[in-house]
Amino acid sequence: MTEPSARTLAAPKALLLDFGGVIVSTAHVPGWRERLASHVHGLLGKAGVSGLSAEQIAADIKAGGIADSHWKDAMSRPFAPRELKHEEFWGDFVAGDWPKQARDVVVAEAYDLCRKMGSWKSERVLRTGMLDLLDAADAAGVPVGIVSNALCGQVHVDFLDAHGLTGRFATVVHSDEAKVRKPNPEMIWLATRELGIEAGEAWYVGDNFDRDVLCGKRAGVGGNILMEDKGTYDLPYELKLKPDAVVADPVGLLALFAKTTRGIAA
Repeated sequence: MTEPSARTLAAPKALLLDFGGVIVSTAHVPGWRERLASHVHGLLGKAGVSGLSAEQIAADIKAGGIADSHWKDAMSRPFAPRELKHEEFWGDFVAGDWPKQARDVVVAEAYDLCRKMGSWKSERVLRTGMLDLLDAADAAGVPVGIVSNALCGQVHVDFLDAHGLTGRFATVVHSDEAKVRKPNPEMIWLATRELGIEAGEAWYVGDNFDRDVLCGKRAGVGGNILMEDKGTYDLPYELKLKPDAVVADPVGLLALFAKTTRGIAA
């Protein structure tokens, strides 16, 4: 575990939160890949494309996901990485060796397929203490925003809509819409510009080092906070980064927030 820095945190003018690992915890849904492969197989059949079994499609979805994971790790190295397009994921990572007609089908349906994949792949549960944190921020007059990498950010919006939470966030920045991804500092700057503040006046909270803590450092945020979740300490390569604070969950973040706002949010 990396020790937090000794920098004293000032009260933030905005809280910017990652989605997965901070606002929600996620768990994979068994059988999601087979469900998605069956759907793709049906799309190909309707288009008159044969020769690819549902089993082969599922295997290629798995391979594409592994390739995507490695790509994401690599994209933590450049200063200003872009986000992968929906069409690239399906056309290159999944269907690169499919017949052109089959590849054209999934490329044409790439956005919907990414949305279905994101929805079917993971179950999302609001992290304990998140509603209390949002209430405290409201009480203190501090806007809360989302800054999150996402192959299809609409999946996150769907969750917020389903739980009546969409209106609790003053700004939402997803990498697929922004066309850039963390640790590109532009992700945070997009949010702070929309809120009319400087990055140094905001706290940014994420659950990993190579995308979140690094992004916060590059953007020059006033509070660079790591929230622990599964995988937080599974770094793809060594990084000598020290967040300003480490919290276990939104309960811990609320305590830190209340302390720096001198009890206004308590």
